[in-house]
This record gives sequence, structure tokens and C-alpha cells, in this order.
Amino acid sequence: MSKTPFGFEKPRDSPGFLLWQTTIVWQGLIKKALEGYGLSHPQFVILAITLWFNIHDEVATQALITAWSKLDKMTVSSSLKKLAALKLIRRKEDTKDTRVNTVVLTPKGKELISQLIPVIEGVDEAFFGHISTPQQKNLLGILEQLTKEDPE
Repeated sequence: MSKTPFGFEKPRDSPGFLLWQTTIVWQGLIKKALEGYGLSHPQFVILAITLWFNIHDEVATQALITAWSKLDKMTVSSSLKKLAALKLIRRKEDTKDTRVNTVVLTPKGKELISQLIPVIEGVDEAFFGHISTPQQKNLLGILEQLTKEDPE
């Protein structure tokens, strides 16, 4: 009979524990990069998603932002309120469906997120640059599979 409830000999043998550690380290780097801008990581992600929709001539809705970011509804809602207070976004009712809130970047929001994307991509390059390009592609495939709504 095992003397331990753990399914692994060492913590570093656990994929969940390593993913958690990796996430904590990466998020710390992102947080540090965003400090001088007064934005949280979720707020950055929301702005970036909104810009993505804008560039691709699609309407950003609160529901789509929630689905794309995988953030919980309350985090998205409170972040949108804060971003609106900072005058980085505008929220308005959809003209076709008043239950739907659309999200639009203000010129100030578009300028800020356009400035921040290269900063955050630089953090990602430095962080993930410790592994080879083939390893990065493999990691992307694994992460994509793990974040699917309905894993196969």
C-alpha cells in the first residue's frame, strides 16, 4: 500500500503541476510588462480580442469576448466596466438585438493596445524562445487540443 496519496513520485512528474508553474511564471512576466500601463492581463486580452475583431471587420460582443478569452463572465463584465471608465472602449446595445452588448475600441484604446501588443509578443518571444521552433509548434498543437471546448 502506498504511503502517499500522490499519483507521482515527484511534483515535477505531474503535468498539471508543471503547467501551473509555467503559467505562474509566464503570467508574472506579463504582469510586469503591463504594470506601467495600468492594465491587468485580462483587460489586455479583452482589448486585443476587440482589436482582432475590429481588424477583421467583425463585431465584438461581450459573449464572443468571453468565449474567445475563456475568461469567466464576471471577469469580462468587470473588466469591460473598468476599460469603459478608462475610456479605452465603448459598450453599446446591438441595433438588432438589445440583449447583446457590442464592444468598440475608442481611439485611445486602439492606440494603447496597438502599442502593447508588440510588448506582450516580445515577452512571449523571450519566454518561449527557450524552446526550439519545432517544439513551439508542438506546444501550440498540444495547447490547442487541451483548450478545445469538446476535446476529442
